[in-house]
Amino acid sequence: MKIALLTNEYPPNVYGGAGVHIEYLTRELAKLENGANCIEVLCFGNQESRSDGLSIRGIDNSLQMTPRDPRHLKFLDALYKNLFMADALDDVDLVHCHTWYTHFAGCLIKQMLQVPLVLTTHSLEPHRPWKEEQLGAAFNASSWIEKTAYQNADGIIAVSGSMCRDVQQLYGASAERIRVIHNGIDLDEYKPTPDPALLERYHIDPTRPYVLFVGRMTLQKGIGYFVDAIKDLNPGTQVVLCAGPADTEQLGREIAAKVAAAKNSSTTDLIWIPQFLPKPQLISLYTHAAVFVCPSIYEPFGIINLEAMACGTPVVASAVGGIVEVVEDGETGLLVPFEPQPWEQIDSGDAGGFSKSLAAAINSLLSAPDKLEAMGIAARRRVEQYFSWQAIARQTLQFYRELTGESGRNESRAPRANVVRF
Repeated sequence: MKIALLTNEYPPNVYGGAGVHIEYLTRELAKLENGANCIEVLCFGNQESRSDGLSIRGIDNSLQMTPRDPRHLKFLDALYKNLFMADALDDVDLVHCHTWYTHFAGCLIKQMLQVPLVLTTHSLEPHRPWKEEQLGAAFNASSWIEKTAYQNADGIIAVSGSMCRDVQQLYGASAERIRVIHNGIDLDEYKPTPDPALLERYHIDPTRPYVLFVGRMTLQKGIGYFVDAIKDLNPGTQVVLCAGPADTEQLGREIAAKVAAAKNSSTTDLIWIPQFLPKPQLISLYTHAAVFVCPSIYEPFGIINLEAMACGTPVVASAVGGIVEVVEDGETGLLVPFEPQPWEQIDSGDAGGFSKSLAAAINSLLSAPDKLEAMGIAARRRVEQYFSWQAIARQTLQFYRELTGESGRNESRAPRANVVRF
């Protein structure tokens, strides 16, 4: 088969889970069946490479205009790149799109080449209304494109059972078109990897436990709730915030103010690393952490939790979205209920005591070293058993074959939206 995958993010231009997903998925797809399938990736950015069964082409054409609302430029530029993507393909068996950034191109290619269109639900715009602050009224247009694409897709891959339900409820997608295929982890890359020198570099005391947060500074990741929880952590606990750039300048200022306030009102040592770190450094930070915290208020899956668990670190996370399908409450970590709020109120206060509950869960694990150790072992075992990228690539390729009619007689059933229970 010749399969085209369209994405905004691709290494080195990765800032979220979708970019991580497509990096590893394409690599494993290219290995299947001794490289008999041709995997072609079209992405945003200036890059081009080719290896056995896998080619990468960047679309670097940038829109030169000044819209009346500067926030519209990101949306309009994406559409501009989509047009070049639609013209870049002339012979594929299937097109697979990731996030609304490439959905317009996918819809065009489906019609122009008469091939099946597959979408992966990394997130859905109606559940991220705060994105309007970044896109302005163009958020309405991105939501419309997303809805149109899901209504026209031949196949939909939901990264969790939660996303499977959401895409049916929001866009009326039929269950027959949906397959639940979780995200995965590279078990050879993400594994316990100590590096004491790294702790010294970032002034982390190796004799005291630390709680680690890794993620973007965005409302979705709930970093504000975790910062508010710091004052209630056990004395002597260290906190390491590995937080990349903020979605908006205003949010960046708000988080910086929260961090400053937490430092002034708490005896907890807080180390803020305001950047994305290279993978080897992140893996070592996961390895040394006593607890990894994921306070997301919206998380379709949460690859970040797999990364920590693969390094043998227990997770304390909000019980939302796909997280509950990754973290086994009481076995590989603890889940903390989060009560949904109107988005305007998010991060403006402690939602139903969420920050205090988060701190209590972290404290309970830090106070039980034997339990922490057992959870770390169970976390690594769980990702080994259920979340390898090799298995996920095989499931994805089988779904492609069903949609193109290339499955065997016994495998050509219509795809079902059943959720795998562990």
